Amino acid sequence: MSFGEAVTSVFRQYVGFSGRARRAEYWFFYLFCVLAFGALYAIALALLASGAAGDPDAPNALGTLIGAVIAIAAFAVFLPSLAVAVRRLHDTGRSGWWYLINLVPFVGPIVLLVFLLLDSEPGANRFGPNPKGAPGLVGAYGNQGYGNQGYGNQGYGGQGYGGQGYGPGPSAPDQRFGNPPQG
Repeated sequence: MSFGEAVTSVFRQYVGFSGRARRAEYWFFYLFCVLAFGALYAIALALLASGAAGDPDAPNALGTLIGAVIAIAAFAVFLPSLAVAVRRLHDTGRSGWWYLINLVPFVGPIVLLVFLLLDSEPGANRFGPNPKGAPGLVGAYGNQGYGNQGYGNQGYGGQGYGGQGYGPGPSAPDQRFGNPPQG
């Protein structure tokens, strides 16, 4: 996923809290916010510095206008930022309520950062299909021989104990390696 695709995807799902978001989508949007607000603050400083030389009342009026623009931009990205963070937590197999761990002083933001840095849960999980695509694959090396052993929601099987697994299932042959159907 490219930078532009990630930003477009987040704004398309403006308040979409369901589903999953890849690491690239989350971190590219985070980078977009840092760059956008950095540019706004740089413009604010340049305008305030140039306006301060003349009229003494100009910095107050200009500062109010720039502050309003920055506040509007902050409100515009607040909900999409929250939504993509919740979808990113979903991608790691966690509830969006884990975002509230951010409120715990000192430790909470570090724990949340670790969760946001973790790789996707392989295959589909309770929040939806893997946004990386390729269902049934675990990482870059295929299913590692765990395809139909029946462990259900633990991410290994097609049969499962009380759930639907991620593998191709017993009736579908694994075409990638030419294996016959298992029955």
